[in-house]
Amino acid sequence: MVVRDFYEILDLPKDATQDDIKRAYRKLAKKYHPDLNPNDSEAEQSFKEVNAAYEILSNQDKRSRYDRYGHAGIDPQAGGGDFGGFGDIFDDLFGGFGGFGGRSSGRRSGPVRGADIQQGVTLEFKEAVFGVEKEVQLRRYETCSSCDGTGAKPGTEKTTCTKCHGSGEVRYAQQTPFGQFVQVGVCDQCDGAGEIIEEKCETCHGSGKEIKTRKINVNIPAGVDSDSVMTVRGEGHSGEKGGPPGDLYLYISVKEDPVFTRKGVNIYVTVPISFAQATLGSEIEIPTLEGTETYTIPAGTPSHSRFKLKNKGVANVRGLGKGDLIFTVEVIIPKDITDKQRELLLDYSKGMGESYKAPEKKGFFKKVKDVFQ
Repeated sequence: MVVRDFYEILDLPKDATQDDIKRAYRKLAKKYHPDLNPNDSEAEQSFKEVNAAYEILSNQDKRSRYDRYGHAGIDPQAGGGDFGGFGDIFDDLFGGFGGFGGRSSGRRSGPVRGADIQQGVTLEFKEAVFGVEKEVQLRRYETCSSCDGTGAKPGTEKTTCTKCHGSGEVRYAQQTPFGQFVQVGVCDQCDGAGEIIEEKCETCHGSGKEIKTRKINVNIPAGVDSDSVMTVRGEGHSGEKGGPPGDLYLYISVKEDPVFTRKGVNIYVTVPISFAQATLGSEIEIPTLEGTETYTIPAGTPSHSRFKLKNKGVANVRGLGKGDLIFTVEVIIPKDITDKQRELLLDYSKGMGESYKAPEKKGFFKKVKDVFQ
């Protein structure tokens, strides 16, 4: 699943005002509204994206976190990351009060890992079976090439925040019946950064990041299947303050094959045979993933009988051997035969002790007469 940039969805620059965001939302919500686009799945998806983008960017706190950390900053599942962990909830309730010993909710001074990217990739049937080197195109946040990630216009510098004096946090005294408590919170002037950008970089608008489109080659191992998820380390969004980049998660989808059906590591195929081959037994050619293989079926093989070729299936993606190829024979009955073939079949039927009687051919009027009789 590819997660698009919220500013890109609303077609806005990163320094857009709240009024700009509202106008863009109203315009796009009307354009993609389901009532105006009945039975249009693409419009429905765009409408959902527009609503999701507006929900984040119209909220100053969520927007601030998104601007600094990308999607990881507003992901409630990103436990252990910058937001959403139990420790943050504890801080909100108790951590900022003096006397309880809670940790500060101010800025992080150390490196911060970049956010992950989720992306889909579609493979041909045999690409998934044998493995393939696949070119993947993705869009990700990278360190701004103009300001080297500082967010400041080239030639200018950041200044220390005058409100928090560079700590990224401020203390608020609160008088209660139990005495005075001091609550520590993120500085609202610098948003916890401890620094103020006087002149923002024109490329990244002060974020220190810019979106780049990249093409990377990924070696996909043999044996992957639909719903497989492959992790490519270090190909996600870039980190903060020298932190490592996130990872790329590839969600794999595999196309169907016209000949083979796959179930796990086993391959299934149907092989047509003639009545004579089924009756007398025969060597037949079996299609496999690597070519064809000869197999001898016994005399008197019924239609829909199943046979197995060991280790002719798909390699286990974890290197635990290979599956099997299972083929089903289907006896094909010809619709048109020659007089000679018909004569031989009648002799066969007689030799088997069958009392063969050819079906009576009735004209139209005879059929009508039989119905009413």
